Amino acid sequence: MSTRLLSQRGQAAILLVAGCLVVFAGVAAFAQYGTAFLARGRLQRAVDLAGLAAAQSMSRDFSRLMSPASMPDGSPNPAHISRTTYLDRARAAARRSLELSRVAPRQTSFEFPVGAAPTVVTVTIARDRHLALPAGDGRAERVTLRAAATARLAFEFGAMPGVAQARASGGGYSGPLAYRQGKPMRPDVATAFDRLQSSARASGHSLLIASAFRSDAEQARIFAQRPDPKWVAPPGTSLHRYATELDLGPPSAYGWLAANARRFGFIKRYAWEAWHWGFSSNPRDVPAQYERGSFEPRHGRFDGAGGLPAYVPARFAATIARAAQRHNVQPELLAAQLQAESGFNPSAVSPAGAQGIAQFMPATARAVGLRDPFDPEQAIDAQARLMSAHLRRFGTIPKALAAYNAGPGAVERYNGVPAFPETQSYIARILALMKSAGVELNDPAFAGISVTPRAELIR
Repeated sequence: MSTRLLSQRGQAAILLVAGCLVVFAGVAAFAQYGTAFLARGRLQRAVDLAGLAAAQSMSRDFSRLMSPASMPDGSPNPAHISRTTYLDRARAAARRSLELSRVAPRQTSFEFPVGAAPTVVTVTIARDRHLALPAGDGRAERVTLRAAATARLAFEFGAMPGVAQARASGGGYSGPLAYRQGKPMRPDVATAFDRLQSSARASGHSLLIASAFRSDAEQARIFAQRPDPKWVAPPGTSLHRYATELDLGPPSAYGWLAANARRFGFIKRYAWEAWHWGFSSNPRDVPAQYERGSFEPRHGRFDGAGGLPAYVPARFAATIARAAQRHNVQPELLAAQLQAESGFNPSAVSPAGAQGIAQFMPATARAVGLRDPFDPEQAIDAQARLMSAHLRRFGTIPKALAAYNAGPGAVERYNGVPAFPETQSYIARILALMKSAGVELNDPAFAGISVTPRAELIR
């Protein structure tokens, strides 16, 4: 009896020891998997920071990406960076962040959407980890830890000039305003310009208005960008404050203007500014100089206003000018849209089915009466007509662009620019292009453009 009891106790002890070993093995396995889980969490945090670092790099470089590749004189623009450089800098920022997090950046992959100006980045990393737990075949088990993060640029749009201020204010003229190509001027100046434009068109020129009425505040912004009175009139001294002055182009029309503008009441104000023409009935412009003295630029020349941005193909310039004049829309706005929509490709077709140089969806084309979206002349005129309607309806350029991209219903539902990443990126690209054109053209209409990108993690 006692021998049997001792045997049973011995078996129980063996079972207890075996059970303890199993428990200890389970605890060890749990610890190993727990360690792997914690490592996965640390890896995810590192990748999140890397994604944000890449997006922050893109936010800093976005305006440079959208700057023209060349200056008006054809020389390279030092402010511009290429798409390749833009993406390389984003990758480098992410890798630096991973190194600070002590994660090997060589194990990382990056994904950017297709397009000229990507605003989204996905950072993915896969890292092998060996667990100190015997697998069934006697080898240590290996698990692959994966983590991914997607970050993007979200955009905040600053206050934009209103579409059609009824009366001038803040300058030397406080009367009613008329608009041509989206630029404000006195009504009698607008009537005279219509006659001038009609005659120019008969001679093969489509005039572009680079600038018209400027308030003193607008002139101050321009002067702040280049505070040299030999190049830019100081605030309160520019004749543009009287709503009688027009900066006209393109440069190919300068000779025609010099020979014909006086017949329509316009006087060339300064020998060194081939584009600046003032309406002669302005009682404050005798002599035709700045109120505080006449300034001459260095070397008697100035590379300034007069044409569409350099990225506009010459064969579309006249079409854009005609559409801008007909529908009272800034030509720089139309040009920037066409660059963003299709890169001026009349045969472009998007994956969603948008067609032609202005990327009209078939239903929208039918709604605006566009018969052939692949005909640039028809499409650009329809684009200008639609943008003119959106500008009148919504009052600001960002909202009008949002309506063009996402539909007017979306703008009404959101009571402003919708929170759609694609739409916000679209607007930001166009405003950046307009801003670069506005600086080139010395045009205050775009001096108030503010596009502020910020990086945010979305996954």
